[in-house]
Amino acid sequence: MSAAPPKPRFLSVDHISWTVPDLDAAVAFYRDVIGAEELFRMGPMDAADIPLDDQGRDWMETHVGVPGARLTLVMMKLTDNMNFQLVQYDKPVDRRQDLPRNCDRGGHHLGLKVDDVEAAIAYLTAHGCTASEIIHIDAGPLAGKKNVYVLDPFGHQLEIVD
Repeated sequence: MSAAPPKPRFLSVDHISWTVPDLDAAVAFYRDVIGAEELFRMGPMDAADIPLDDQGRDWMETHVGVPGARLTLVMMKLTDNMNFQLVQYDKPVDRRQDLPRNCDRGGHHLGLKVDDVEAAIAYLTAHGCTASEIIHIDAGPLAGKKNVYVLDPFGHQLEIVD
């Protein structure tokens, strides 16, 4: 049995990627409301326009695991240390539109730190988000902190924390 290769140095998070139903609307929300900066845009890239690989698979199947896909992506700078990629798939036609719940495999949320949870909730709800009740933490390692879960206008969950 051969030895495992050496562990690489994992330096930082490069980006988080979310698939959205309307790329232009999502870019506008995260740019205009959250303050992200658009870094670059790619696409549309269509598997039908890219040669097959040596195994007869299209580029999208080989690289993103979705045969026959057509996608456009925008990379945004969300904060000084976080890039945020938004992707819209136009193909395949059988792509799912529902989001996983937090308890489902692939469940997720994006936590954003703010200086004032209440002000952030007022601002975000005025811009199409839906907020749950603020959680006031009074014990444990996070005592004195507040957080709240919010749905962005596309149904993705954000957690706003102080």
